[in-house]
Amino acid sequence: MSYQSEERRKAEALIDSGLFNDEGGGYYFGLPRRFVLSNPCLNLWGGIREDAIEYFGSHGIVWHQGVNGEPSGHLLSSQVACVNHLYYLRQRKDLADAVVRELGFTMTAAATLDTGRVEFEVIGKGPYLNERSWTRGATSTSVDAAMLGVGKSGERTLILLEWKYTESYGRCSLYTPARARAYDSLIMDPRSPIRVQSPEYLYYEPLYQLMRQTLLGWQMVEHGDYAATDFIHVHVVPKDNDKLNNSVPSPGLAGDDMSEAWRSVLVEPERYVAVSPGELLAPLSSARDCRAFLHYLRARYGPGNVRP
Repeated sequence: MSYQSEERRKAEALIDSGLFNDEGGGYYFGLPRRFVLSNPCLNLWGGIREDAIEYFGSHGIVWHQGVNGEPSGHLLSSQVACVNHLYYLRQRKDLADAVVRELGFTMTAAATLDTGRVEFEVIGKGPYLNERSWTRGATSTSVDAAMLGVGKSGERTLILLEWKYTESYGRCSLYTPARARAYDSLIMDPRSPIRVQSPEYLYYEPLYQLMRQTLLGWQMVEHGDYAATDFIHVHVVPKDNDKLNNSVPSPGLAGDDMSEAWRSVLVEPERYVAVSPGELLAPLSSARDCRAFLHYLRARYGPGNVRP
């Protein structure tokens, strides 16, 4: 059984257990699905639910496959998973500090970006990537979440977080003339954080997404967003998603897995960090007032992804 199929089976079992107080059968692309909640708001942990929905609405952020300002009811949504794991940190400096310190890079604390210590569907302060649209959460390059790390000397590092759950991809080129016009000049710029023989090698998912986010981080720093002088790119993928972790998506790149293939084209490969959700939130395990939050994550996403 594939990882996606296994997680879908677990999600349906959680519906039967009463975790969501919802019987499932919500609509997804026009059809009722057992693993989709009929009340999509219940897809978010109760401790953040109202705040997260208000935050997305007040900032004009689009929920992926959401309707009427509500999140998707799909229990395998990676966007929802990202919000469930990270939203709690927005107003908790102690927890955000702990996560940032665990990432290293001389960072000792987390600073506020716009309205909290985590922001979602971040697209930068300007349309830096020559894209036709500039909308948070839809039709333009964004990162699922962003944080800001501060070092001992006050240096500020932008932390871009891309969250995956059950995704996997075939080896299909997404290269088109329109995309080439938007990104190729940035990719091949002498100052670019990417070095590759041909830009076409990068137009395979998930490298296509990682490429655009890397360019976004570079341009955000170049334009002085959040007064950051550097950035790191954190790719959060469950350890059990072997199909994604072990893939080498592009025929033009070397490496034994996804992370190696991507690092092979980076000027500073150490700035790309691949972690599981459990590794990212490991520093929270000793915080006593996080027990309800962590209990939910373990019940929802499995003990393998959230340490006890």
